[in-house]
Amino acid sequence: MTQDLGIGNGVSSASSTTTFSSTAPFPSTSKTTTTRTTTTTDMATASVSKIVSQPRSLAEVCAALRAKLLAFLALQPDDETVQGTQRRARDAMEVIEEALRRYRPQEISLSYNGGKDCLVLLILILACWPASSIQQPSTTTKQTLLLPRLQCIYIAPPDPFREVEDFVATTTGEYHLDLARYALPMRQALDKYLEEKPTVKAVFMGTRRTDPHSEFLASFTPTDKGWPQFMRINPVLDWHYVEIWTFIRQLDIPFCSLYSHGFSSLGGTTDTRPNPALALDADGNKFRPAYELTRDDEERLGRDR
Repeated sequence: MTQDLGIGNGVSSASSTTTFSSTAPFPSTSKTTTTRTTTTTDMATASVSKIVSQPRSLAEVCAALRAKLLAFLALQPDDETVQGTQRRARDAMEVIEEALRRYRPQEISLSYNGGKDCLVLLILILACWPASSIQQPSTTTKQTLLLPRLQCIYIAPPDPFREVEDFVATTTGEYHLDLARYALPMRQALDKYLEEKPTVKAVFMGTRRTDPHSEFLASFTPTDKGWPQFMRINPVLDWHYVEIWTFIRQLDIPFCSLYSHGFSSLGGTTDTRPNPALALDADGNKFRPAYELTRDDEERLGRDR
């Protein structure tokens, strides 16, 4: 098993008044594009409000996400990045649907810490979740469909960012996650989790090939010898950095607020800093948002490891 499970994404408490266009970097789907200048602080506030404003059942959340995803896939954009992201999403859905055929809901978990990669994966899984696990009511009376919650494991770093912790808590509630949090070294956390969840046989990972030790992984890869044994499922393995952000912004998915402040690959407070490639000034006091970075090889420039 690789040391990096694809769950590491942290953030910073930095504040910024940098402005950006709410439509960048995507082409308009209509003939005209209205550009609205918004501060990153405004965006973060709107993102959180979007999550917590209207509590919904899991069935409603899944249906809404599936509708968003299908609408995105139905677009016929001229932009090659959007086209590529559509192809990645379709490929990821095939892997997810195969996993849901192989494993029952109680046998599956998601490695989730609120970072961008596992957030994309969470949305894709929940968009596929109803098709695999909805059970029709036994009567014709109107009632809420009860779906099994998606099990998740969050292995927190020893020095987590408060903004990450808050976002994980908020999204756990919004997406009805059955999340277990461990502040332990990775191997110990996995041992503990499988001890407490003995039915888990497979774990969805937000790992991408640009992550350390991930270049030779496949969509379905068992853990390495000497590690807790389960199947690692990697639906977003071949996604590029820009495709991750294209998906998040095209579907208007709320994300951890501090991605708006120059952090592009995130861990703990002691080994993560804003990406210097996103700096707006020579002193490194102001940074562009993470989604303005385009190169895979610059994603981890703000990481010490």
